[in-house]
Amino acid sequence: MTSKFLLLLPVSISLLVACGHGKKDDKSKDKPPVKVDVIIAGNEDIPQTIEVNGTILSNEMVELHPEISGRLIYLNIPDGAKVEQGTILARVNDADLQAQLEQQKSQLSLAKKNEQRLKILLGVNGVNQADYDAAQNQVTSLEASVKVISAQIDKTVIKAPFSGTLGLRQVSPGAYVTPQTLIGTLQQIDKVKIDFTVPENYVDLVKVGNKVSIAVTENDKIVSAKIIAIEPQINTTTRNIKVRAILDNGIYSPGTFVKVQLFQKGKGILVPTNAIIPDAFSNQVVVVKNGKAIFKDVETGVRTPNVIEITKGLAIGDSIVVAGVLFVRASEKVDIRKVKKLNDLK
Repeated sequence: MTSKFLLLLPVSISLLVACGHGKKDDKSKDKPPVKVDVIIAGNEDIPQTIEVNGTILSNEMVELHPEISGRLIYLNIPDGAKVEQGTILARVNDADLQAQLEQQKSQLSLAKKNEQRLKILLGVNGVNQADYDAAQNQVTSLEASVKVISAQIDKTVIKAPFSGTLGLRQVSPGAYVTPQTLIGTLQQIDKVKIDFTVPENYVDLVKVGNKVSIAVTENDKIVSAKIIAIEPQINTTTRNIKVRAILDNGIYSPGTFVKVQLFQKGKGILVPTNAIIPDAFSNQVVVVKNGKAIFKDVETGVRTPNVIEITKGLAIGDSIVVAGVLFVRASEKVDIRKVKKLNDLK
């Protein structure tokens, strides 16, 4: 009796285990598919608005330095005043140069008279050619000396190279200055330039002649500027390209921080932000195919607070899960509860 019981015991345990597994499998088979909402991938209008940082610069700007050392005998730099091109702003003492100039002019006058006399004598063979050539050479040399001293005198005068607005005066009348001394600044601000950088991915958005929108953070007022130049080489460190635009109305001060908005019309596949599953190495979306959930790696492009452009990984017509994403598992069956439109989810 006891031996029969021991023989039957393993068989009974095996039957119980088998029955337990059978119930678990039945429970798994009876699990209902996850209900999800989907959108159909289409060729949508993409709001390509790229915002980058920029800085306003003067249309023209120059630091005023004397070309030679000396004492200032004239200074005409009123703080913040507007001046016209050619206005004399400062003058360095040139008394010694003026004296040298008068001396050279006097010698030049005498040399010219001597050259004229020798020319007459040369015509009647009263003097040899060598003496006349020496006199003529002296005239040429003195004329060159006069030009050199005149150029040095010109360097003692600082003139406005263009019409503009003066900055703050940095020296006082009578000060001794050198070429390193900053006297003041002159800026042309009736027109201003905007310099900004654009990532190389968006280089197609900038072309000479295109318009860009400029927003100043102080008042959020948006004005339009025209692109006038693009740096031909992309910065190899930042992978950005430098762009310059011009604003005809100089309503902002140079140095002001601005935001530059670039626009482009385009089409592509858009999905709601919550449809993206972020991963350490890639982004994924869930696509329904043949009633099952398929996880696909995708590459993204332009993004807004509500939608993201899919540049790679999806095709037009794919059914993309937008509700119930967290509950689906790869290759499991899903039940499409509703097909929504992208505009309903924005």
